[in-house]
Amino acid sequence: MASYRDLLQRVKEEIDQVDARHARELIDSDTPPAVVDVREVDEWTEGRIPGAIHIPRGNLESRIEQAAPDHAQPILVYCAAGNRSAFAAKSLEELGYESVVSLAGGYTDWKRSGFPTELPRTLDGAKRQRYSRHVLIPEVGEEGQLKLLDSKVLLIGAGGLGSPTALYLAAAGVGTLGVVDDDVVDLSNLQRQIVHTVDRVGQPKVDSAEIAIKGINPGVKVNKYAERLTSENVLDIITGYDVIVDGTDNFPTRYLLNDASLVAGIPVVHGSIYQFEGSVTVYKPHDGPCYRCQYPEPPPPELAPSCAEGGVLGVLPGVIGTLQATEAVKLLLGIGEPLIGRQLRYDALSMEFVELKMHRDPECPVCSKDPSEIEFIDYEQFCAMPSRAVARPEEAVA
Repeated sequence: MASYRDLLQRVKEEIDQVDARHARELIDSDTPPAVVDVREVDEWTEGRIPGAIHIPRGNLESRIEQAAPDHAQPILVYCAAGNRSAFAAKSLEELGYESVVSLAGGYTDWKRSGFPTELPRTLDGAKRQRYSRHVLIPEVGEEGQLKLLDSKVLLIGAGGLGSPTALYLAAAGVGTLGVVDDDVVDLSNLQRQIVHTVDRVGQPKVDSAEIAIKGINPGVKVNKYAERLTSENVLDIITGYDVIVDGTDNFPTRYLLNDASLVAGIPVVHGSIYQFEGSVTVYKPHDGPCYRCQYPEPPPPELAPSCAEGGVLGVLPGVIGTLQATEAVKLLLGIGEPLIGRQLRYDALSMEFVELKMHRDPECPVCSKDPSEIEFIDYEQFCAMPSRAVARPEEAVA
């Protein structure tokens, strides 16, 4: 019966190994390999080869294809001393990877040779437990969760759409949430605006939203803006955020937010709802169409009633707001295919989703310009709405 040493020796004879010097040459070459660290978490936190991907040996087979989907891509795998990485290299070859090498001597030899190392920023014990289900996902992992913790998302509206978005982004660990809403909690809001409660009727919505957000995740910083978005304050409010989630209920604010986001270069996750129907899309500046490309001119007010006028199924904003939160997380992490140039429409009565393609207008009066050339207009006049109708963020059909 073969011993562990016999098995290890046989595996090392069947794979390709390189010493630290040759590994450094591979990493510095024009076609560097994907560097995979198969050590345990406690070893990883003590230092790593810069740029390495962390996949513990016990999870390698199940996670490697998310990290390195191209089986022709060269892979350099390492552990502490070169033993676990030898078995890892053998497994990768059996999975069909064409060019795999193991670092003989492992990270220990790499450090001894004086080559660059880095101390990864890691989650502490409490955060690791809280976000453990994210850490398990290869597309998120610890680095992705740290990125979320560093991220800032601005919610325009703490109403029907802003409620589920705020709760899920807080739960996901987005580090800073800004909330813009000048309204107070009304009893009629509670049919759909789940961030608010009966005991907070009459309170400013930004204060009520903060209580709910902190109740889910005390570590989230909440920036409150109990004011309306205007041409004068919009850039001051949105600047510094990574993503904007639009839950507004009127056209002047939507056009203002569109133009300002182009100036500031911030993507907007737009959502709208009305009765039984809703839609979601992503407007990423100069990467796909903007709101004006899709809606060059607003419809007459009588053809676009608000939810206060036409009603909305209470659960509908939960669906659309959750989709907005999903798109925001994807944008923050740089994963998946955001709804850029695509609008997802949802019909609750038929339980159907329909995707529509949208194209950027090369003659668009705003996104075809250099951002420095964009000027804010009189949006109430543009939308043929009386000034008193400006900007109460909540929700409505687009």
